[in-house]
Amino acid sequence: MSHTILAVDDSASMRQMVTHVLKSAGYRTLEAEDGEDALRVARLHRVDAVITDHNMPRMDGLSLVRRLRSMEEYARTPIMLLTTESSAEMKQKGREAGASGWMVKPFDPTRLVEMFRKILG
Repeated sequence: MSHTILAVDDSASMRQMVTHVLKSAGYRTLEAEDGEDALRVARLHRVDAVITDHNMPRMDGLSLVRRLRSMEEYARTPIMLLTTESSAEMKQKGREAGASGWMVKPFDPTRLVEMFRKILG
């Protein structure tokens, strides 16, 4: 059975790139355009992992991570941040929010797939 990954980004082209890479590696994907939309999708469909941007309208990535972590079904789900933010301070805030990892844009497609293979088995 293939794992389902939720890709969250306010940029449609970035969502398309991420989902293309993940689908090519055999994963099922769902998409959301911001944190609010991602919560809606996560409530409707159980996902095995989440990859989210940080800087988005309505709800940013760190807020999304906190909200997902507060839901019993997502307390241990891998949640990765994929963002242009790369400071040590932001990475620490990500860890404190409950993010499983951090990847900086632009991303390496091979590294993205390797990361999910490692965390999803």
